[in-house]
Amino acid sequence: MAPNIYLVRQRISRLGQRMSGFQINLNPLKEPLGFIKVLEWIASIFAFATCGGFKGQTEIQVNCPPAITENKTVTATFGYPFRLNEASFQPPPGVNICDVNWKDYVLIGDYSSSAQFYVTFAVFVFLYCIAALLLYVGYTSLYLDSRKLPMIDFVVTLVATFLWLVSTSAWAKALTDIKIATGHNIIDELPPCKKKAVLCYFGSVTSMGSLNVSVIFGFLNMILWGGNAWFVYKETSLHSPSNTSAPHSQGGIPPPTGI
Repeated sequence: MAPNIYLVRQRISRLGQRMSGFQINLNPLKEPLGFIKVLEWIASIFAFATCGGFKGQTEIQVNCPPAITENKTVTATFGYPFRLNEASFQPPPGVNICDVNWKDYVLIGDYSSSAQFYVTFAVFVFLYCIAALLLYVGYTSLYLDSRKLPMIDFVVTLVATFLWLVSTSAWAKALTDIKIATGHNIIDELPPCKKKAVLCYFGSVTSMGSLNVSVIFGFLNMILWGGNAWFVYKETSLHSPSNTSAPHSQGGIPPPTGI
């Protein structure tokens, strides 16, 4: 029992010594492993910012002759996390349009699960990239001398690549449904617009260009993480087991690393 405690203390002491040796080394950023990590960090910012910061509205024009002959605008405001079933229609203040309480009617659909999964994952990736860059730049020797850290980095890279594919695909499908739910189909779904006395026309909807960009950055992130998996793999013992097993005294020459 005592030897085990001694070994644990010794390992903790060594780790503490390594962690205390923080030294900024920008050379890893010149290599593919560090440079691509910076690109991943930037791309993750664009991914969650373009999706999570969206606000828009859709408009319909309504009239009911002969009581109201000119078109009146009714709007429904929506945005992240895209719970459209909570976005009610709002007439102009103090205006009664065709004796309909428009606030009782909402858009159709709840796409919050796909949107929140995508944004939350992008934020976690953003934080992980900061931690990885801190390790690459500040603790280069600790990363290179360790067998576990490159392996953990490699596993996280593979998982992140897969999750980028899943989250972006789900969000792309949800975005397609959002465009349909806020487009011309509104007229066919609104009960007041089915009345003969009420005439409804689709007005406009806010451009969703930023949401399209978020999907593009999602797939771009997947490509970056998938490509970077090779460079992370090169740092693991799976690619170069001789790096730690072949002693210098026996003529073993460790292969060059990516960093």
